[in-house]
Amino acid sequence: MRPFRIEIPQADIDDLRRRIAETRWADELPGVGWDRGVPLHYLRGLADYWRTGFDWRAAEARLNEIPQFTTEIDGETIHFMHVRSPEPDALPLLMTHGWPGSVAEFLKVIGPLSDPRAHGGDPADAFHLVIPSLPGYGFSGPLRQTGWDVPRIAAAWSRLMDLLGYDAYGVQGGDAGSVISLQLGRAEPERVLGVHVNMLMTFPSGDPAEMADLSELDQSRLGALARFDAELSGYMKIMATRPQTLAYALHDSPVGQLAWIVEKFREWTDSESVPEDAVDRDQMLTNASIYWFTRTMGSSAHFYYEGREAVAQAAAGAVPPPVPVPVGVAVFPHDVFLPIRRFADRDLPSISHWTEFDRGGHFPAMEQPGLLTEDVRAFFRSLK
Repeated sequence: MRPFRIEIPQADIDDLRRRIAETRWADELPGVGWDRGVPLHYLRGLADYWRTGFDWRAAEARLNEIPQFTTEIDGETIHFMHVRSPEPDALPLLMTHGWPGSVAEFLKVIGPLSDPRAHGGDPADAFHLVIPSLPGYGFSGPLRQTGWDVPRIAAAWSRLMDLLGYDAYGVQGGDAGSVISLQLGRAEPERVLGVHVNMLMTFPSGDPAEMADLSELDQSRLGALARFDAELSGYMKIMATRPQTLAYALHDSPVGQLAWIVEKFREWTDSESVPEDAVDRDQMLTNASIYWFTRTMGSSAHFYYEGREAVAQAAAGAVPPPVPVPVGVAVFPHDVFLPIRRFADRDLPSISHWTEFDRGGHFPAMEQPGLLTEDVRAFFRSLK
């Protein structure tokens, strides 16, 4: 275990600004808005702010307020935040981000979860937080090996908690962090007290009986899943098949990488017109900057390559192995993936907590940190 501080060389910051200034901008058809991708006028404005207005050093200092470490697990460098609560009886909680996220998306929930007494909460709800960067993401990257699929990452997280001396703990995640957290609950039921997720993918099994009498809401969620497959999943199909080819463009052009990221913050969040309707602009750019400075947008894409067979099996209706520990699900209505409760109970009969919110999307730690914090507290409180 080695203490870690983020210290991006000034030359890298200057290089980012130079590359943005020298961008060769693509043309745009008139009147298409967001229908064909990120609009030119929006991206130019955001990129100009990234170059001239965004303060990376302030973001870096904010991140460095949080204790961070690196260690080596299974041949890879693993970076993680480790925030010990001032409450001695706090529950250890492992939180996992996804793509295109990073540990920076948890900045607004770290304080309330680890020190509820200082944030108007009950000190009995406190957590010791362990927040790792996924292998190949951010300060855990770039990757050195192939094969980093969900079971291998879950095993690495189990080893990380061993190294930190946590014998029993909870886990929480969204996006990739959701499937990794559920897998950890399957693999380590004697240690994992419960699994809380803020994204859950559910698919029909092909049995006509389970499709009978679906509510209007569930039918709309099935329609959204079909729309994702038909229109919104291009990024995933590219990264699941040719991540290396994509990497060259995203590593060379900060504006290209920015467009690849912010499109998801617009499509997957509770935003009316631009991503900033839902997420803080500086926090979103902190996230994008981490990918740029660590040169990990390409290596992060390999997660999709490693997991494509598992995704295909789930989409074909394969029922996953049960999770033998309590599961809590927080559903935010503007997420790109919205679960159907009937299918969720079929796949995860240990669901003991289910909350449907009226606002928020795929990145609730950034969009609705208060709602996510309270739901995490409520779920783990119910297990005590």
